[in-house]
Amino acid sequence: MQFQNEKESVLIIDFGSQLTKLIARRIRELGVYSEVITPRELIKYKDYHNIKGIILSGGPSTVTEKKFQTIPKKIFNKKIPILGICYGLQLISKILGGKIKPSKKRREFGRAFLIKKKKSLLIKNFLKSKISVWMSHEDAVVKLPNNFKIIASTKNSKLTIIENSKKKIYGVQFHPEVTHTDNGKQIFKNFLFLICKVKKRWNVKYQKKKLIKVIRNVVKKDKVICALSGGVDSSVVALLINKAVKKRLICIMVNNGLMRKNEFKYTYNIFKKKYKLNVKLIDSSKLFLKKLKDVSNPEKKRKIIGNLFVQIFEKESKKNKNIKYLAQGTLYPDIIESKSSTGSKTSKIKSHHNVGGLPKKMNLRIIEPLKEFFKDEVRILGSSLGLVKSINYKHPFPGPGLGIRIIGNITRERIRILQEADYIFINELIKSNLYDKIWQAYAALLPVKTVGVMGDSRTYENICLLRAVTSEDGMTADYFSFPKNFLDSISNKIINNVRGVNRVVYDITSKPPSTIELE
Repeated sequence: MQFQNEKESVLIIDFGSQLTKLIARRIRELGVYSEVITPRELIKYKDYHNIKGIILSGGPSTVTEKKFQTIPKKIFNKKIPILGICYGLQLISKILGGKIKPSKKRREFGRAFLIKKKKSLLIKNFLKSKISVWMSHEDAVVKLPNNFKIIASTKNSKLTIIENSKKKIYGVQFHPEVTHTDNGKQIFKNFLFLICKVKKRWNVKYQKKKLIKVIRNVVKKDKVICALSGGVDSSVVALLINKAVKKRLICIMVNNGLMRKNEFKYTYNIFKKKYKLNVKLIDSSKLFLKKLKDVSNPEKKRKIIGNLFVQIFEKESKKNKNIKYLAQGTLYPDIIESKSSTGSKTSKIKSHHNVGGLPKKMNLRIIEPLKEFFKDEVRILGSSLGLVKSINYKHPFPGPGLGIRIIGNITRERIRILQEADYIFINELIKSNLYDKIWQAYAALLPVKTVGVMGDSRTYENICLLRAVTSEDGMTADYFSFPKNFLDSISNKIINNVRGVNRVVYDITSKPPSTIELE
């Protein structure tokens, strides 16, 4: 379900960077449509009529080896502006006759300071004299290709920004797409509007009409099952598909026993009564618990949960005629962390139950209307569809639910303990007016017990871990800095009210190096 025939767009060539989707996000934030493709797909690309710019991403490859990912040299003769980022800069230099060397002296990881050497459209309102940028490279360009100029340098890397203004070919060694680079979005703004001269045509609300049209054309007269969990993603999908096919939508809420306390009842009533959707509630909690017995490996948990969901949906589909499609709330970050959506060498971080957790053979065809959207874009869609704020601005919740927040074996007792602790944590965030300041917050149970003292008696009970992060899109995140009195209070409330917990800890790790979820 890709958006096709956009009048003006930018191609992003993915060389395997975990940050490629962030480039796409930055382009969209500026109101321009972008399409991410692989180098292999670029070779087959024929129609460049509406392509206003090409961006070459970073990646794990090195142009100093005999074999490396590349693009056809003829791309540089199409008179389309090109911007290379990190590996993209090195590739431009390699193809056009420059030299690149691996060097311990020139390697840069983390923050570096950029110093202006010459004027350029690319750095207008970005670099006046000195600015902080984010680096992640071992190789460096040591000789410029012909007709290129140095625009900016760092202490360790002389050729940090280069350009051939006549041919509109530019390269930056740092990553302007990450928030760690000061004012990095200005680089993209200059490339799009001053160099490519592209117009703003991407609007999330406008895409709603296109999505509904695409869904209608795909489904035709068939019926659709929507996996409705009550989170913002599946809820937006349900409302979108309802707009497209009306009575041919069946929403199924599967109680896998791994949801938050009271969540299912609330969500069911909202969609049944307020939105008048055809919602069926299936209690499969005993089945999920049975299949997950003695399973502690997180990837196995995800696979089991993903397979069970599909089995239930396929079983339900057989009870109705003409059901051919299963709709899911898969997002861009889900795909990039589960596998490369474009077939590049992006390393797999973990399976998402609605991406990498699905069985290879399925009778139902998958519809994922939101798979090219980020979370904040989905919330804009949700608002335009009239989704209630309590759901539209709910924190992300993983498809496998509490199953991946109970580290180690899953039991009824551990589910009860976590549900109670999580319920207290989330409600205290809401009462303290902190919930909306946080991207995602949750409680988890660690696979160890510790000694405690309660009422002069020895206890040997669970550690409850609390996690709260701030983020734009879930691709990177920082831990939320709580006031000390809040942490004191929440620890006291959980220990006093949840039997089975005698210790509360707070996770202060960012992403990277960790992920937001523990498993």
